[in-house]
Amino acid sequence: MSQANRAAVEKVRFSDVPPNRRRGGEIRVGLSPSTVGSVSGFMGAVTLEPGEYVSEHYHPYSEEFLYVVRGRMVATVDGRDIELAADEAIMVPIGTRHRLVNHGSESALAVFHLSPLAPEPRLGHVDTEPPPHADEPPVDVAGS
Repeated sequence: MSQANRAAVEKVRFSDVPPNRRRGGEIRVGLSPSTVGSVSGFMGAVTLEPGEYVSEHYHPYSEEFLYVVRGRMVATVDGRDIELAADEAIMVPIGTRHRLVNHGSESALAVFHLSPLAPEPRLGHVDTEPPPHADEPPVDVAGS
């Protein structure tokens, strides 16, 4: 591959990315079209404090890969509860409703990756329950 075809490699500190709390918890999209110019997907992290949740939604164009780094959470996927602990992961298929909740007494952190990208950012998520902080703008991974 020629040097002209290579994208610049950029380091992103997730703590420098403003959090979005619209769907619940603290979501930070660190690697995305708007932060690093990605074209195939995006990656972020979600922190859930005890009792917090990410409201149910689905992705019409993307699979979601979720890896729990610390703590415990329950992923409800198409109505089925899946308990996840640190060092465990799931893949949520395209178009599948899912929700995350921390029923524990400790903070939980998970890393997620979605791919492929939706044709337009506004088409990337479909809420199926009211977000707990609907007054906040949705996460915009494209920066538009």
